Amino acid sequence: MKKGINRKFGQALATLAVLGLLTSACGGGASTSEESTEAPAEVEVVTPTGEPIKVMTVTTINASGPTYQNIADTAKAYEQYINARGGIAGRPLEVTVCDEQFDPAVATTCARKAVEEGMVSIVGSFTYFGESIIPVIAESNITWFGVCCAIAPSELTSKHSFPIGNQPMYGVGQVKRAVEDGCKKINAVVIDGAQIFVPPMENAIKALGQSFGKTVIVPPTAQDVSGEVAQATRDADCVVAVLSEQPFATWNRAWADSGTTAKLYGNQGNLNEISAKGTEEATDGAVIGGMYPDISTEPWAEYRVALDEAKLDLTKQDYNSLGGLGTWAAFAAFKIVAESISGEISATSFFEAASVTSNLDLGGMVPVLDFTTEWTDGLEGYQRLFNRSVIFSILKMGKVVPLTTEFEDVGNLAVGKAG
Repeated sequence: MKKGINRKFGQALATLAVLGLLTSACGGGASTSEESTEAPAEVEVVTPTGEPIKVMTVTTINASGPTYQNIADTAKAYEQYINARGGIAGRPLEVTVCDEQFDPAVATTCARKAVEEGMVSIVGSFTYFGESIIPVIAESNITWFGVCCAIAPSELTSKHSFPIGNQPMYGVGQVKRAVEDGCKKINAVVIDGAQIFVPPMENAIKALGQSFGKTVIVPPTAQDVSGEVAQATRDADCVVAVLSEQPFATWNRAWADSGTTAKLYGNQGNLNEISAKGTEEATDGAVIGGMYPDISTEPWAEYRVALDEAKLDLTKQDYNSLGGLGTWAAFAAFKIVAESISGEISATSFFEAASVTSNLDLGGMVPVLDFTTEWTDGLEGYQRLFNRSVIFSILKMGKVVPLTTEFEDVGNLAVGKAG
């Protein structure tokens, strides 16, 4: 196992904030994936009654850097959708979206508001400032529940944190898929500041009997990466890359210009229809390692209906993204746990119920999760990473389409164990 990953969080976090590595993964542009026309069966509408179940979603909306309107939209769309169908345990759900404005002090204010207003949980959020929130809410047994992209130490170690996403397992998954696809000469590409992804990827390729020919670091704001593409494709039949969306767009243009025949592997939400625009032929067949199945698949049928009922403009925000899909999955999980509670649904009772949930089944949005068993023999500092599985999509002439339908656990590979 690679040591010291947790100690690197602090220095990496500031760089990642500038890069937008995770923020691009949450999505900000239009998604053009073809969606299924299937809808859930009609259900009898029951008006929820009683005191509302109050929850909060924290994210960045008004800031000069990356913002996540799709997370806020999804949280409110879930509120509207579920309240039109009887609410949660027969009670209305009340969602407060708190904009932390990309400011740790404001993030702390959100946490204090959650405590003061008696929130049951903070659900489906994304922020770089988990350290400003989790210690505050934990004192009142308020949970940090269902996040897609845990990056702060408390998100991955606190008993009050219940992440649903698989960060950083998609990089490991890309390595696994490349080897299974028959790649013999694999090079890695990582955006500068995201070097914390490298040790698990190196562990994986070593466990699979290979090693990277080289690891290329890409400057986050470079306008021309033709040199880096040349390095990555030299003597390689495959390239596995962890980049954010805009750097991937720059990368893909240089990739197309290089004329390489190497196969490209990238991460969900960033190697996507937006970054592939204009390079559809060159990126055709590129494999995408991710946390969630594509929005067009059956697990997201209700989400598609909710987006439609909310009359959201799908050309302005990308809901087929880690932020959109992850937020919907978080609320779906919140409902399951909340309705397992006998008696009052409060912050304390929800924390207790979540802590003993050992078979959380979201119908294929993520693998069945067990919140009772921490990853104590895994990567240092990642013991609350309950989801260590990946699923794959593929680019077909610029369109993201599902490639696999079954989740694959890569936890052992992340620590260098085969199988």
